[in-house]
Amino acid sequence: MFHLFAQLAPTASGTAPAAAASATAAAPSATADAAQAVAGAASAGTPWLEELFKSGAMGYMIDGGIFMWPIFFLGILAFGVIIERYRSLKMLSTDNEKLRAQVLELLQNDRAEEALKLCDNSQGPVPAILAAGLRKLIVLRRLNYDPAKIEEQVVKAMDDYGVHVSAALERHLPILATVSSVAPMIGFLGTVQGMVISFQDIVDQMGETNIVEAAAGGIMTALLTTVLGLVVGIPAFTAFNYYTSLINSFVLDVEESATELIEAVTLQAVIDRQTGDVPETAQA
Repeated sequence: MFHLFAQLAPTASGTAPAAAASATAAAPSATADAAQAVAGAASAGTPWLEELFKSGAMGYMIDGGIFMWPIFFLGILAFGVIIERYRSLKMLSTDNEKLRAQVLELLQNDRAEEALKLCDNSQGPVPAILAAGLRKLIVLRRLNYDPAKIEEQVVKAMDDYGVHVSAALERHLPILATVSSVAPMIGFLGTVQGMVISFQDIVDQMGETNIVEAAAGGIMTALLTTVLGLVVGIPAFTAFNYYTSLINSFVLDVEESATELIEAVTLQAVIDRQTGDVPETAQA
């Protein structure tokens, strides 16, 4: 029995150190595997982030250089102005022919107060300007003002009010004009800078690589600023011309309305002088 234990003891004692040695050898291996896994995860995340900044629009913005960002902000500014002016100038698309005809008919029937009330109840710049002239007409008649000078005062009242309306309609349009000019110029400036850098790279790599290969990448990057500048400048220029033509059309509409109003006022003044009648508004 003791002889059997003596034979097993060395075996067991020899097995324990071997197991400990194998465990000690396995520990560094597991640590190395864990570190490699962490490094692999980190390296797996880094290319994703780099790909995000080097692909798509963001990649073009970074490749184009510092001049891409001013053009980008000018594009945001122009877009905001385009939306704001579109919402503000929608009122100019209303049809004022019916209103003008009704006002003219009421004036021919010497019913200026009703014409003023009609204009006050209508929305838009044209009714507002007509209301300014009619209000001046009614006040002057109540003050028994000289009929020969009423026309001049009514015209002045409408012109003064029309100047303020036109200024309000043209608000922020200079921003579009500036963006349409400045954005392409900044783009050209970025292209020139990129070309200078490209030629410098050609000089530095002379004899080491193909000149075409050395210049192609730099030139393509340099042209990105020109592309973005034109992408921003063309819509801004188009919107500026469209809104300007819309406002000019409105001004002509106002002038026609003012002419019709003045003709009605003049005709009524002539009739009053010939008949010697005093308008009902003057008796009030």
